[in-house]
Amino acid sequence: MRVGRRGVASVLRDLSQSGSGKLLFPRHGTGALQAVWLNTAGGITGGDRFALSAEAETGAALSLTTQAAERIYRAQPGAPGEVHTVLTAGAGARIEWLPQETILFDGAALDRRLDIRMTADARVLACETLLFGRAAMGEVVHRLSFRDRIDLRVDGRLAFADRLRLDGDAAAALTRCGVADGAHAMASVLLAAPGAETYLDPLRAILPRTAGVSAPDRSILFLRLVAPDGFELRRHLIPVLRLLSGADLPRPWTL
Repeated sequence: MRVGRRGVASVLRDLSQSGSGKLLFPRHGTGALQAVWLNTAGGITGGDRFALSAEAETGAALSLTTQAAERIYRAQPGAPGEVHTVLTAGAGARIEWLPQETILFDGAALDRRLDIRMTADARVLACETLLFGRAAMGEVVHRLSFRDRIDLRVDGRLAFADRLRLDGDAAAALTRCGVADGAHAMASVLLAAPGAETYLDPLRAILPRTAGVSAPDRSILFLRLVAPDGFELRRHLIPVLRLLSGADLPRPWTL
C-alpha cells in the first residue's frame, strides 16, 4: 500500500492485496490514514508466508495496526511460518506500526522480519509484542523455533539492528534471570525520529523495573519490556505508546 498527502489529510494512493492478508480502512477525517491488517486465515502455521509493504510519501501519515492478536500454531520441524513487513517513510512522513500481540503456541515456528526505510526527517514508531502461550489457560511453550529481526535504515544507511532468537524449550529459557526472569510476555518498541533521545527521562519515570530503554543515537530510541502476562504487559506498554505517539492508540487496542 502507498499513502500520500492531499491538503491536511493523508489518503490512499495505491493498494494491492491477495491471499488471506487484508487491509481494512476505518473512516477518518484529517490527519493520519488508519489501516487495520486482518488475517482471514485465523492464524499462522508452518509454511505460511505473509508480506506487508506500506509506504508513506512526503508529508503523509499512516497508522497501522491489526484487528486482533496473531496466533502462531504448531508447525512441522524445518517449516516455519514467515512474516515480512516493510515500512517506507518519505521526507517528513510519519508511520506508526502498532500491531496487537503475537501469541506463540507450543510447537510454533516463526521467522519474522521488520524492515524500516526512512529519511532522516521522517518519524517511525514501531512496536512488536510477544506472548509465550496464554497464561490464563495454563499453556506452557516447551518447543519453539522463533527468529525476530528488526532493521532500520536511514537515508539508505543501516542505523539500527535487533535480533532475537529462541529455540527449544522456551519456558525453561524464559525462567533465567538473564533472559526474562520468569516473564511470559515481551514487547520491543523502536522510535526513529529527530530528537528521539528526549523521551529517555520521561520513559524511565514510568517504566517498571522489568524494562530497559536506551538511545544508541540521538534520533533512535529502543525499549524492551517483559511482564508476567499479556495483561500486565499492556498495563505498562499502553502509557509508553501514548507518550511516544502523542495520540490515542488505534481503536482495535481498546476493544
